[in-house]
Amino acid sequence: MSLILYTPKEIAIRIAARVRADRLGRQWTQAQLAERAGISLPTYRLFERTGQISLERLLSIAGALGRTGEWEDPFRERVAQSLDELDPTGPVRRRGARTRLTRRGLKREDR
Repeated sequence: MSLILYTPKEIAIRIAARVRADRLGRQWTQAQLAERAGISLPTYRLFERTGQISLERLLSIAGALGRTGEWEDPFRERVAQSLDELDPTGPVRRRGARTRLTRRGLKREDR
């Protein structure tokens, strides 16, 4: 399922749930995974409950689970979907019109 429809908080909670499921599939306790990842148990428990964790610690957890390959390049360069996206000049950007208040009311002016 695409994560585009979720807020950042919801995505974090979904990631925590997936990590928890992976941990339980291996029959590890929270303490075992926290120790393998080199993070404190309270930090790990907070992550499973709320999704809150630093990126560095999340990557430590991924490493302990053998899942770092999935995190190596999440912001890789996009593949162009059309020839227009390959144009090095890109689309022409214009600033929008500005509206200002005058004695006679609102007036719209182009910049």
